[in-house]
Order: sequence, then structure tokens, then C-alpha cells
Amino acid sequence: MAIELYNDGQHVCIMFSELVDDEASSAVQANQFLIVTGDEGALIDPAGNMTYNALVMAMSRYFPFKRLKYLFASHQDPDIVASLNKWLMATDCTLYVSKLWERFVPHFCTLNRSEGRIIGIPDAGGRFDLGGTTLVALPAHFLHAEGNFQFYDVRSKILFSGDMGASLVHHSAVSEPITTVAELRAHLPRMEGFHRRYMVSRKVCRLWANMVRGMDVDVMVPQHGRYFVGREVVHAFLDWIQDLECGIDRMTQEHYQVPA
Repeated sequence: MAIELYNDGQHVCIMFSELVDDEASSAVQANQFLIVTGDEGALIDPAGNMTYNALVMAMSRYFPFKRLKYLFASHQDPDIVASLNKWLMATDCTLYVSKLWERFVPHFCTLNRSEGRIIGIPDAGGRFDLGGTTLVALPAHFLHAEGNFQFYDVRSKILFSGDMGASLVHHSAVSEPITTVAELRAHLPRMEGFHRRYMVSRKVCRLWANMVRGMDVDVMVPQHGRYFVGREVVHAFLDWIQDLECGIDRMTQEHYQVPA
């Protein structure tokens, strides 16, 4: 399924979901994102091998995949970038990923395909030109990976937030945006367990929330589950996550014992 998140006639942002076939339905649901401006395209978190063929087909309605300029990976997990070898073989694009994972993701590749085509993003992040508009790599370290980035599209005011805001829902629910604070509150049980385990600490969540609160964000789209539309909803999420006890906050000696 392709969901149009933004389209002003020249700049388009598309979310792809439900691309995995029935045989792989037990895999973690994941969203992929295409941003196109004019003749240039960027793909965020292109996912694994089981998604590759369907994603290429779905993209073809919006952009010739062989002309991709950028691949962006929020971190190194297989559901993010395990299909890297196929993208490097089929296109001339360059992958940008945290400098921490720059020497790890080539393990997904063969025949030196990665040589000179995987660029490490410094911890402070960076800005990238796409057809005259700007994509920003935002620091999101330890949310949940040690080296982690989110991507912000200045023109559409969309924050592609990776695992932050992710929820565990049935594939069919992904296309339904959360547009009110009441909906968000009802949705929290679908997010709470994931965030308590995968986000490293309340301190880091609060630092991240402080950064995003000062940005011009209209839409926040995670890599898993439903997305958030409207500043009121986005800020309500920030209020929730900044006070969530998670990760190492919850660890005690009971979690570190030699098994009987």
C-alpha cells in the first residue's frame, strides 16, 4: 500500500506499508518512505530482502527507482537495510548511515558493491540537498540504536522518526493516522511496551523531545505502525515520551543473575 503523506505538485512524500506477502506475515511490520523532488529521489529505511521486489514495483508509480540519489538508514537493523546489496546493484545511489555502522552494513553486501558508496553520518547529523529542498539527518542516538538518526523534510514538515513513536498494530491499521489527542491516548498501550524496552532511558527521551519541540513539525511518521498528524498530537506524544521510565531506568540486579 502506498500512502501519500504530502504532495504540492513538485515535492512528494510517500509511505509504503503492507508490502510483505502472506508467507512473511509473521515478520515485524515496517514502513518505507520515498521522497521525490523533481528528478531526484531519496528512500528512507528501505527494509529487508523480502520487501525489495514489492517496494520496487510500488515505487515505479512515483519515481524510476534506478535514478535514486540517496538511501538513508536510521540504523543498522535488518528490517532497516538488509536489502542494501540489491539497491547498490540496481542503482547508482549512495547510502548514508551513522558513522558507527558505516563498517557494519557492508556485511549485507557482496562483490565489493559497497566500496565508496556507504557514507558515515557524523554524530551531529547533517543536511542534504534533494532537488533544491533540504533533508536533515537529526541525532536520535540510543533511540534505540547507539548510532541512530531520524530524517526531517523541511518542505513537507514531516519528521520520519524511525523507532520513536513506533507501535505494534495489525498491518491493516497502519494507514489510519492519529489526528487527535484522544486517539493518541487510546493508542498508548500499543506503544508503551515497545518504548519501555527499546528506548535506552528517560534522560535520552527527554533530550530528544526538547530538540523536536523546537522544530516545525506537522507530521511524525515512525518506521512501524500508525503515524501522527497535527502539531497538537505530535506535542502530546513528546509530553508522554519525555516522562516515560524506560530502558536502563527499569533495570535492577534481578535482571542480571546467573540462570539457575
